[in-house]
Amino acid sequence: MVDLRSDTVTKPTDAMRKAMSIAEVGDDVYGDDVTVNRLEEITADILGKEDAMFVPSGTMGNLISLMTHTSPGQEIILGRQAHIHLFEVSGYARLCGLGVKIVDDTMGIFDANEIEEKVIKGFNIHNGGTGLVCMENTHNVAGGIVADTGHMKKVRKVADKYDLPIHLDGARLFNAATYLKTDIKKLAEDADSVMLCLAKGLAAPVGSMIAGKKEFVKKARHNRKMLGGGMRQAGILAAAGIIAITEMTDRLEEDHSNARKLAEGLADIDGFEIDLDKVQTNIVMVRVNKKGTDAFGVYEALKTDGIHTSPFDSKRLRLTTNYHITEKDVLYTLDKISML
Repeated sequence: MVDLRSDTVTKPTDAMRKAMSIAEVGDDVYGDDVTVNRLEEITADILGKEDAMFVPSGTMGNLISLMTHTSPGQEIILGRQAHIHLFEVSGYARLCGLGVKIVDDTMGIFDANEIEEKVIKGFNIHNGGTGLVCMENTHNVAGGIVADTGHMKKVRKVADKYDLPIHLDGARLFNAATYLKTDIKKLAEDADSVMLCLAKGLAAPVGSMIAGKKEFVKKARHNRKMLGGGMRQAGILAAAGIIAITEMTDRLEEDHSNARKLAEGLADIDGFEIDLDKVQTNIVMVRVNKKGTDAFGVYEALKTDGIHTSPFDSKRLRLTTNYHITEKDVLYTLDKISML
């Protein structure tokens, strides 16, 4: 099977499985799990933050961050196609009591001036005020588009003007750093909090990290407990996370290279349209314009050849390279698509 649905399908490496089997553990809610503590220390150092916390998933990490930064009744500024907005079950509204102001992020990039327009200035008896700006890097729906440090600083300037925190959904932030050939600290430095996934391209079986100032993380631990994210002997999972964040980041360029080969091949096949300038990391978003079928039809046809993809709607198909996808898999996929 060639599984291009997502980089979440990666299975733990042999080194991870070994580390998990011998991990030193304790009760993490009491702060006794030395392996979890070590993962949190490593993550904080890598991201250039004061502290970090291990959470079961990226969705919970984002939710905890939003809850920690804001008060019920406030509004957050979000991209129209942000993962937090589209794919996290409206947790910001249901569990945090937050409203949203939507900005255009078609290309995965915000216009800082549009963000400023959405900020509620000063006290207004009719609303609860703006509480947070949320960013995403890389941007999933845009096709793995990367926001560079210059863009981050423009948003930071607006946020500072109105004393607003910034939360960065950095599920694939290491992919962004790899594309830009820069230290991940540079991409995290303008965010007050960062969520980073271990279980996508880094191949850990479970878990994400959130990082920020010590006071933020202290409050976030309280919210994690409330949401049921307080784990006990979680060092078994954290052991894999340590390998993910220290050893698996250097190979992401391979995923990017395979995504580029896949995209270039698709561009040469009739009925499939792709903007190669948007293929920056490990996500390939292709538009299906083939007579007699659509993205769902292509998805079903490829399944019969053991190729699994992810249709976003009737016109768009997402293919995501990952640790298990080889160049041979890419060539096989292109061959089968060309025969549709």
